[in-house]
Amino acid sequence: MHDVMAKLDAMADPKILEVNQRHGDDHAVNLTKLRALAKELKTQQDLARELWQTDDSAARLLALLICRPKEFSRDELDTMLRSSRTPKVHDWLVNYVVKKSPYAEELRQAWLADPDPVVASAGWALTTERVSRKPAGLDLPGLLDVIEAEMRDAPDRLQWAMNHCLAQIGIDHPAHRARALDIGERLEVLKDYPTPPNCTSPYAPIWINEMVSRQNA
Repeated sequence: MHDVMAKLDAMADPKILEVNQRHGDDHAVNLTKLRALAKELKTQQDLARELWQTDDSAARLLALLICRPKEFSRDELDTMLRSSRTPKVHDWLVNYVVKKSPYAEELRQAWLADPDPVVASAGWALTTERVSRKPAGLDLPGLLDVIEAEMRDAPDRLQWAMNHCLAQIGIDHPAHRARALDIGERLEVLKDYPTPPNCTSPYAPIWINEMVSRQNA
């Protein structure tokens, strides 16, 4: 454990920290180097739990790369999510761990209804995964109703997650595409988001049309 923390400290780069802080993150480690360290350590669930307990973002990101997702209990995952202070730790926890957990659906439903917008954003991220991969049983019109009513005024991270879900419904479900496009056009969420060259805008109408045109190419 101490050896691993020493390696993380040695990898810290003030310039990386400066860039990450602009996005609300506080790790100073290059993620390619972090993944290389994880590959070297291989899967170690006990070490992963110890690293998580440090509350250090770089250590937590490493923990998420070397853990066994299915060995965390439902309550552990819920506690971990609520203590994920930064966007990157939150995103990796949801995408690399919770999505592989047998409790993913149970947590999706619980988090979706949570009053904390950051927790709710995790519920929407898991919902977007289902929209794309396992849509059977989802109430897509009902999800669009909620997005239409709440997305414009939602806090940033929740708004971003709801917008992703809106776009995914439009991309993957032709029967709901016209409504998804209409909602995106009327709400104008992320319409003016600065998008680098060769990247797709997160504005839902552009995102949907771009991805559909690629599918049809």
